[in-house]
Parts: sequence; C-alpha cells; structure tokens
Amino acid sequence: MTDLFRLDGKVAVVTGGGRGIGLMMARGLLQAGASVYISSRKEAELNAAVDALSPLGRISAVPADLGTAEGVAALTAAVTGREDAIHALFNNAGAAWGAPYEEFPESGFDKVYDVNVKGVFLLTRALTPLLNAAATEDDPARVINTGSIDGIVAPGKGRDNFSYSASKAAVHMLTRHLAGELAPKILVNAIAPGLFESRMTKEMLRAGSEEVGAVLPLGRIGQPDDIAGISVFLASRASAYITGAVIPVDGGVSTIR
Repeated sequence: MTDLFRLDGKVAVVTGGGRGIGLMMARGLLQAGASVYISSRKEAELNAAVDALSPLGRISAVPADLGTAEGVAALTAAVTGREDAIHALFNNAGAAWGAPYEEFPESGFDKVYDVNVKGVFLLTRALTPLLNAAATEDDPARVINTGSIDGIVAPGKGRDNFSYSASKAAVHMLTRHLAGELAPKILVNAIAPGLFESRMTKEMLRAGSEEVGAVLPLGRIGQPDDIAGISVFLASRASAYITGAVIPVDGGVSTIR
C-alpha cells in the first residue's frame, strides 16, 4: 500500500507555492518523495519557502505572475529548460477581492479572473506537452486545481467576495471540462478547501482559529496535513481512476450551508 502513495521520482509544479495552501501542498509532496517547483509573484516568499523546505527534498522557485501570459510563458520556459516531463501540476495561485456590493469595481473581476481562471487554463495548456511526456497507462499525469468551498455553496451575506466565489465555481467547471479534454493521459481534479490559515482568511480568523473552528462540523479549521494528504493522494497512483472530481476539504461545512 505504501507504494500507492509514494511520489519518488516524480516532478510537481505548485503555483502560489510560497505561502498558505500552496506551501502546505509543496511540503506534503516533498515528504512523499517528489521534486517540486514552486512559483508566485513574490520572490522573497519563494526564497523563504525554499529555505524552509529544502531539507525535505529537491525544491526550486520560479518567480512569475501567473495572471499574465508573460508570467505563464516564463514559468513554462523555466520548467521546460530543466525537465523533460512533469507528473503533476497544482494550479493553486489565486487572487481575491472584497468590496461592498454597491462599490464592487470592474477591476475586482478582471484581476481575480485573470489569475483564478484564465491563468489556470493557460498554464495547463502550456505544460500539457510535459504532462503528456510523464503519463503512463497505469499512472497518468495529473492536474490539480484549487477551487473553494465558496464555489460550491454561496458565501453568506456580508462576505463581499463576489468575483472570488464566482471564479472558483468557474474553476470547478473548468476542471470537469479539462478532465474530458485531456483524458486518458492526464487526470484533472480539483480541491475545494474550506477554512485554513492563510492571508485570505486572516479577517475570518480574527477571533482565533480555535473559536472559529469550534462551530464547524468537525470542530476545527483545516490543518497543513489535511492539504498535504489530499495533495499526495491526487498526485499518486492511488487516484489513478479519478478524474473530473471536485473534492471538498472543508471539515463538513458544505453539508450544513
């Protein structure tokens, strides 16, 4: 059974990998034996992540703004220059915008959709040749997109993240669409996280993670191992018969909202 979940010899790319959920993903993949490339706009965060995670395995950082075609091209060129194949792409880079309904700007949709939806499509397409090169009949290559529980159930009143929730619903549908397009050589699935500690959830957790988590069905907010576990599963041979799935990792929130 251990072999089903090991990633030895595999290469993974994790966008938004300098902090938050992307950092949790990168840590789990390294611990399972993969080599990892992380990317985001902020070079200082990437360097700090490499310093923290390098004892676990081979990790490299590529700064890029994945909300732009130029950033997608830069990351693609960097990875293509070093690897003949990649086994897993984690489209985790994300943007959010909050503003009251009456004041929500057009730019709040443009920025969020450029990163959360368009960037996912463009990077997946750009790296498809490397993913195809890694695929085998019994262990296809993987694309894992980061959606959100906010793309499954509508945020409550006062959660003014209109473009974010809509973009994550789009990510879920894009996941299903790409799953059909890229099968059987590439499996495409999405993770829909609930409440985890990150820069995006800082305001929601102002009262404290224990107090906020106590009202959730499982009585706590998400922990790094929760993301690491689902990430390793979806990148490993254990998930070789799953594609087009959107998997809530939300402590049961989607069952009560």
